[in-house]
Amino acid sequence: MFKIFLLDKQSIIQELQFKAVRSSGSGGQHANKVSTKVELVFDVANSKALTFSEKQRIYLRLKNRLTKANILVLQCDESRSQHKNKDLVIKRFLDTIEKALKVKKKRKRSQPTKSAIEKRLKSKKKTAEKKANRSKPNH
Repeated sequence: MFKIFLLDKQSIIQELQFKAVRSSGSGGQHANKVSTKVELVFDVANSKALTFSEKQRIYLRLKNRLTKANILVLQCDESRSQHKNKDLVIKRFLDTIEKALKVKKKRKRSQPTKSAIEKRLKSKKKTAEKKANRSKPNH
């Protein structure tokens, strides 16, 4: 159903840059001291793991998520652990890249089956007959 580009996940993960930031929102005294939010930065233009055509697909499919410099930035602050947040943001990143690289197969037009044609014609005849019976009879 879909054509999937084969990703070399390890080489792409090596190109990622991470930054730990203090998480926003409430969290008590501990939240003000610890940087648990993880910010992932991926420079699509300078990636050596992606081919030219893959980069073009990413530019097309993720244009609303890329910065002007064609950099993809993802954040995660779901967990209190920086390591869990890093794992989650990597997983989310790989999912987004794989979705962007999927190529849908073109739909082939098919012809209706004989039974479907007959069914349609029968229903047309039935409604025509019903409407013909509504008119006044000729004496």
